[in-house]
Amino acid sequence: MGRLSGFHYSDIIKRLRKLGFSFRRQAAGSHEIWHSISSGRYTTIPHHPGEMPEGTLRAILKQAGIDAEKFLKA
Repeated sequence: MGRLSGFHYSDIIKRLRKLGFSFRRQAAGSHEIWHSISSGRYTTIPHHPGEMPEGTLRAILKQAGIDAEKFLKA
């Protein structure tokens, strides 16, 4: 297990809000689109129960242009 394992949807959303992201719209199924006005970047977040797989969280952060250290400090 890496440093980015064990996060739930609510934990991820709280940290993304602190980093300037806000809910934009509902996407297909249980996915949501989040947007940062300051960076102009979008990211897709799956709204599933349980822990988010580490690879999925890394992909979300890559889309958002956020490095892991910045995410963990938020």
